[in-house]
Amino acid sequence: MVRSLWTAATGMNSQQSNLDAISNNLSNVNTTGYKQQRVEFEDLLYQNVKLAGTAATEDTVTPVGIQQGAGARVAATQRIFSQGSLQNTGVDTDVAVVGDGFFRVQQYDGSYAYTRDGTFKIDMNGQLVNSNGLRVMPEVIMPDGFDIHSLSISDDGRVTVKVFGQDDPVDVAQLQLYRFPNNAGLEAAGDNLYKVTNASGQAVSGRPGFDGFGVTKHKFVEMSNVSVVNEMVQMIVAQRAYEFDSKAIQTSDSMLSTAVNLKR
Repeated sequence: MVRSLWTAATGMNSQQSNLDAISNNLSNVNTTGYKQQRVEFEDLLYQNVKLAGTAATEDTVTPVGIQQGAGARVAATQRIFSQGSLQNTGVDTDVAVVGDGFFRVQQYDGSYAYTRDGTFKIDMNGQLVNSNGLRVMPEVIMPDGFDIHSLSISDDGRVTVKVFGQDDPVDVAQLQLYRFPNNAGLEAAGDNLYKVTNASGQAVSGRPGFDGFGVTKHKFVEMSNVSVVNEMVQMIVAQRAYEFDSKAIQTSDSMLSTAVNLKR
C-alpha cells in the first residue's frame, strides 16, 4: 500500500507538468510563429519479484513473471513544427514562411538564432530587423531615399524596393531560409527564437522555394499552430488523470487506516 502512495504521486507530478505545457500552449495561441509543445511520458523502473522463465518444476518454467511498477515521469516535451495558419496583415515589412525553413537573426553577442516570426521592421539605419531589433541575416539594408510602400518580397525571397527619382525597382537583397535535420531538437530561447543544439544538427541554408525549402509570403504572418479545442480536450484528460491518481492515494490511505484500526 505504501508503494501505491508513491506510484500515484509520480502520476500526479507528471500530469502537473502536462497541464503546465497545455497552459503555455494556450497562453501563446496568438503568438506569431509559435509551435505547440506536446508532453510525452514513460514508465519508471520495475521491481522484478519473479522473473519470467524461472524454473517452476524440473521440466517447466513460468510463462510470465511478477513485476511491480514505480509510476510514470515526463520523458520529453516535443515541439510540433506543423504549419500555422497565415494572416494577411497588409504590413509592408511582414513576411511568412510557408513550408520548411526559419529566418536567421543575429543576437547582440554575435551568435545566431532562428525564428518563424516574420513581423520585421525597418530600423533607423534602414536595416531589416525583428521586433527586438535583431538584424535579419543575411543583412537586408534599404538604399537611401527608398519608398517603404513599394517594398516587395517575392515567393523566392527576392527583396526589391523603389527609390525616389527612379522608375524601376532596385534589388536590395536575397532572403535565405535555414532548416535542420531535427527541428524538434532546437532549444526554445524565448522571444520567438530557437537556438542550435547537438540534437538539432547544424543549419542548412537555401533559397526560398528551392531544394525543399518553403516559400516566403509578403504581407503575411504565420500564426500559432495551437488548436484551442484540442488543448481544451487535453486539459480535461490531464485533469481527470490527476483526479484518478489522487483517488488512488486516497484509497491507499483508507486501506492503511483500515489496517491500523483492526485492533482497538
